[in-house]
Amino acid sequence: MDAGKKLTFLLSNIHLDNRLKAIAEKVYHGVRISEEEGVLLFEKGELGYLGTLANFIRERRHGDLTYFNRNFHIEPTNLCVYDCKFCSYSRLIKERADGWEATMEEMLSQVQSYDGEPVTEAHIVGGVLPQYDMAFYMELFSAIKRHRPDLHIKALTPVEYHYIFKKAKVDYATGMAMMKEAGLDSMPGGGAEIFHPEIREQIAKDKCDATQWLQIHEVWHQLGMHSNATMLYGHIEQYWHRIDHMERLRALQDTTGGFQTFVPLKFRNKDNQMSHVAESSVIEDLKNYAVSRIYLDNFPHIKAYWAMISRETAQLSLGFGVDDIDGTLDDTTKIYSMAGAEEQHPAMSTRELVELIRNAGRHPIERDTLYRVITDYRDVVFEEKTTSTPAAYYQLPVLNK
Repeated sequence: MDAGKKLTFLLSNIHLDNRLKAIAEKVYHGVRISEEEGVLLFEKGELGYLGTLANFIRERRHGDLTYFNRNFHIEPTNLCVYDCKFCSYSRLIKERADGWEATMEEMLSQVQSYDGEPVTEAHIVGGVLPQYDMAFYMELFSAIKRHRPDLHIKALTPVEYHYIFKKAKVDYATGMAMMKEAGLDSMPGGGAEIFHPEIREQIAKDKCDATQWLQIHEVWHQLGMHSNATMLYGHIEQYWHRIDHMERLRALQDTTGGFQTFVPLKFRNKDNQMSHVAESSVIEDLKNYAVSRIYLDNFPHIKAYWAMISRETAQLSLGFGVDDIDGTLDDTTKIYSMAGAEEQHPAMSTRELVELIRNAGRHPIERDTLYRVITDYRDVVFEEKTTSTPAAYYQLPVLNK
């Protein structure tokens, strides 16, 4: 049964709560739901109901297409001036012995290690330290572009920009324009956590607040550029905090249209100051993806970061509103493995990503960061691996004539 028929069947259910039926009617007709209705979805919506609504929206927008890209991460440092309670990745400056501080030469060497490889994106995020200042990142971005002009630089969160702009004594508009001129192509969505001060002050009180986070994205969008947005869920927040968070994003998107993708990030409790807080279940994860897809009606894409939630849950999420599962990563990120994610060495070949998506009954599309199609895998098959086949060749597609 296709998504439209499933939703029609749901609407004919005489036993469905009238409030939930009214929400389903809105979804069917493309009408925006309210904050109160968003909270109701979390509180009263059963998983099957939420999946039906979210998948209807997902297929209305994207059919059975599921996106991924070929990317790698550069993480300059895990040392940080901030002390976020949920973070397993960062170390305070006084814990320098347990951290790393990459030089510009080391980061450029990492970029150079992908010469000749068909990667399209370098994702750069890390801790906040004084030496990684505005001049440093402008030179880094410029050097990457000089070496490889076609590589898309998706770099730094408002947490980092707020700090370096304040240190450089420039306003957000000036700072973001200078970063764009240096080679920045887009911004990731990190550092959002939970916007509401009731929660933010408990888990991340030192860094930029919600208003500042949103202002930096707004300035970036006004420059004609794009970014993503995240939400850290499944810790001490309540459902209404999640909806409040999404409402602020939805309102800014109404104004700028600059967000591409919403990425719910699951709280992991290993080796951090919130280790006493239990992690959310897979059912809760899927509910959160579904409500995100229903509520954020003006966001083109919902992403499940497979390295954080496991390959299996990422596959399941494709039936709950998700149309993107991120990229190959190539074991270049430690942010979630250090927090106890299932993937301790997150890397997938293109073939593995394609097969994961196909096995979920979806159609794999390799994209660039701006969702331009690189390879449509409808007519692509892979060579069988043999003992004489180089591993790198095994990862490349062969067109099926």
